[in-house]
Amino acid sequence: MIGKLSGSLDFSGEDHILLDVGGVGYIIYCSERTLLKMPSDGAIVTLYVDLLVREDNLQLFGFLTMIEKELHKLLMSVQGVGAKASMAILGALGSKGVSNAIALGDWGAIKAAKGIGPKTAQRVVNELKEKVPKIIEMEYSSPFFESADNREVGVIEQETIALSRPKIDNKDSVNARAEALSALTNLGYSSSDAVSALAQLNLDNELKTTSELIVESLKILAPKI
Repeated sequence: MIGKLSGSLDFSGEDHILLDVGGVGYIIYCSERTLLKMPSDGAIVTLYVDLLVREDNLQLFGFLTMIEKELHKLLMSVQGVGAKASMAILGALGSKGVSNAIALGDWGAIKAAKGIGPKTAQRVVNELKEKVPKIIEMEYSSPFFESADNREVGVIEQETIALSRPKIDNKDSVNARAEALSALTNLGYSSSDAVSALAQLNLDNELKTTSELIVESLKILAPKI
C-alpha cells in the first residue's frame, strides 16, 4: 500500500497533480485547498496519499497532513460520500473546519461544500460525531497530526519546497488543548462532549492556558451534568 510520495512536481491541473517519483509519473487527485498550496513546477513535493482501488481503475488522493488523510477516510465511511464528495468537503472547509463542524453538529457547514445535499451533510455529522474526536485527539496530542490549515508551506531553498513536515508555531497551544482534553475526560465528560467544547473555544484564536481552557470548557459543559 502506498502511504506517501515525494518527487518533482511536473504539472498541476484543476483537480490533480502529476508527480515525478524516480522517473515514474503519478497522477494524484487533491482538494482545491491543497492545489492552491502547490509550488511552481519542478519543485519537490511530499504528500500523504490514499489509494482507492476500483474494478477498472486505481486512483491516488493526496493530502498535506496525516490528519487530513484520516478525515478523508472517515468521510468516505459515510454512505453516499465518495472520494469526490470527501475532497469537496475538505476543499471547502479544510481539515480543522471539517472536524470542528462535525464536533459541533454543524451540518450546515458541511452542506456548503459543492455537491453535498442536506441529507448527506446530516449523515456526515450524525455518523461521525462519535468518531471524529479520536482524530482531533491525535491533532491535540501530536504535532505530526497538525492541521493543514495551521501549517506553512515551507521555506524556499534553491527552488525546492518541502511540504511533508509542518512548522509548529503554536506548540504551547497544542499541549494546552491536549492537557485540557485529558482533564475533562478524567472529570467524567465523554470524549465527544469534551472535544465539542474545545472546538467551540477554538473559534477564538487567542492562546489560552490549560487552566483557562478547562474553566471555559466547563462553562459550556456544566448544563450536561
